[in-house]
Amino acid sequence: MLLITRFKFWLLASLLLCYIVGVVILSAVSLHGFKKANYEQGIKPSIPDRAVSHQRVQPGRDSKYNFDYSAGAFRPVLKKSKIQWCSELQYMHPDEDLELDKKPVALVSFPGSGNTWLRYLLQQATGYYTGSVYKDYGLLKNGFPAESITNNSVLVVKTHEWGTNARNMFSKAILLVRSPEKAIHAEFNRQSGGHIGFASPDRYRRTNGKYWQQFVYDKLHGWQQLNMDWLYNFTGSTHVIFYEQLVDKTEHTLKSVINFLGVFVPAKKFSCAIERKEGIYRRKRRILNFDPFTTEMRAQIKSVQEKVYDAIYKTAAPEKRKR
Repeated sequence: MLLITRFKFWLLASLLLCYIVGVVILSAVSLHGFKKANYEQGIKPSIPDRAVSHQRVQPGRDSKYNFDYSAGAFRPVLKKSKIQWCSELQYMHPDEDLELDKKPVALVSFPGSGNTWLRYLLQQATGYYTGSVYKDYGLLKNGFPAESITNNSVLVVKTHEWGTNARNMFSKAILLVRSPEKAIHAEFNRQSGGHIGFASPDRYRRTNGKYWQQFVYDKLHGWQQLNMDWLYNFTGSTHVIFYEQLVDKTEHTLKSVINFLGVFVPAKKFSCAIERKEGIYRRKRRILNFDPFTTEMRAQIKSVQEKVYDAIYKTAAPEKRKR
């Protein structure tokens, strides 16, 4: 009886082993046949596109960053945003037409000057993606999927940088200028509450107000440096616009930017962009019950602002600004 039981056990084990081996062989044959059929039909494996992702990177021949600059490297897999666009967004050039030696157009501004809003308006009007030298994940997920793209496949490239390396990336520049007081205040709110949030009142009183005071003077210096550097040292064509003009005369100012870019926009699409001009990236006004700027701060701000605005009039001769 024991002998018969052992025989049955080994028989079942042998049958199970044969079954497993058979399944493995059949799977291998099927997989080989599938790959061979795809190859013979010219079907290639799909490789996900990758985006060049970096923050404050100034690419150049001596760049220490080893990015993949093949054509496919410039295109991320883009997800649809929740924003209603006037037309489906797209790149300016397909991969095969991308000119790697042609520099893009800079959209330059000091932080807090409305750069994101102008990018939104341009995307609405033209239907083309705008890029950035940064990779802001909040923007990436909400309307700006070409964040970190810095080649001419995008309409413009956002930057808050100045200096030789920053300028050398670009062929032309749109310089967006906002009054330093408003820009500094907007940047303080952004750092404290995000793109559309606000700083709480106690943020101004940190370290008995010294933090806010230092923030104002540091940012005022940066505001002056950025604008003067691009005005005097950038050798390409430059179009200067004021944020205040963009707010008060959105249609006229946006048209001037589009004309500078040399992009054709149908009247219907432009009208749609104006109808949807508010978007989600304009911070609503909030009136504080105290004035965060001291008399000394305002005097310093006024002095620096006049120097920069006079330089703009002399070098760029833009439309008369609203004071």
